[in-house]
Amino acid sequence: MLLQNLTRNALRHYNVRCNRLNALRHYYVRCNRLYSGGPQLFGQNQVNENKQEVLSQSQEIPRILITGGLGQLGSMLARKLRAKYYPESVILSDIVKPSKEILKSGPYMYADILDFKNLQELIVNQQIDVLIHFSALLSAVGEQNIPLAMRVNIEGLHNVLELAKQYQLKLFVPSTIGAFGPDSPRNPTPDITIQRPRTIYGVSKVHGELMGEYYHYKFGLDFRSLRFPGIISAETEPGGGTTDYAVQIFHDAIQTGQFTCYLRPDSRLPMMYIDDCIDSVIKYLDVPTEKLRLRTYNVNAMSFTPQELIEEVKKFVPDLKVTYNVDSRQEIADSWPEIFDDSGAKKDWGWKHKYDLPKMCEVMFTKLRQHYNK
Repeated sequence: MLLQNLTRNALRHYNVRCNRLNALRHYYVRCNRLYSGGPQLFGQNQVNENKQEVLSQSQEIPRILITGGLGQLGSMLARKLRAKYYPESVILSDIVKPSKEILKSGPYMYADILDFKNLQELIVNQQIDVLIHFSALLSAVGEQNIPLAMRVNIEGLHNVLELAKQYQLKLFVPSTIGAFGPDSPRNPTPDITIQRPRTIYGVSKVHGELMGEYYHYKFGLDFRSLRFPGIISAETEPGGGTTDYAVQIFHDAIQTGQFTCYLRPDSRLPMMYIDDCIDSVIKYLDVPTEKLRLRTYNVNAMSFTPQELIEEVKKFVPDLKVTYNVDSRQEIADSWPEIFDDSGAKKDWGWKHKYDLPKMCEVMFTKLRQHYNK
């Protein structure tokens, strides 16, 4: 009897201590949520005029892994998601050494998407719920190394599909305007139409869209994809892609006052400022899966030609000197959509962009002039 009483008392004290620790943990998490502006779980709506997002106490914060996290989109998406939830809930990963700034901003881990076991251990050990797969070789770079593009863009995708299926993860894989080809309608280009791209990047993205849709219907995988237009950002250097002229022009206008364009002046392409791009991902992931009519949607903000962009840039740098030196990227641009039809995203889950061409130019010059101290 004495032993039973001692055991009972010991268990009672243990449970009390655990409850106190859990209470402290929930208090800490809630403080982080409130400090970061109030997070919101996927599927909930904003609940007040200040756009603070409130996380229900009955729901858990998702654990999110971003592959290819040091590219154009990964670090900025991580920053917004960490503000939405709390810093430790979002893990950036890549195969390169991160900056000190990245390391200070939140968790970072090495992850090679071609190493199935490495990625599997990361998902299991970190209890990942949502996988955002950004690792890919882009259009112009992929054409210069097709075997590597096939490994990264296709074999890497197969790994994340299998792991997402095995561990019942929500999986987001971006797609692109490059998923369309010269046989596609260019103005406008709808969600569902003939695609048949002619770059390895585009082919791999169509493969990803179809494989994701297959895994959704075959295995119930919550797969989601958005076709992005050209993305414009002041936070990353242009990488030489087909739409990167629309980023390079701002750097050159500020630094040298001279710009050489590798596309014809009349080459119209759809574009989007990076804040709209990031917001579209977060909003799309919030939508309950049963409300999605498609697994892949177009999203868009604006469409312009180099000449139209130059005219807008000259409002900020009137003496900008422009020359044209059209190269092989023109052939890629000629096979891509001129105007993206994103009416499906607007209708099904309320997508709406914020930045048009004038507003985008204004914010790009503001940020880059601060960067260059000019």
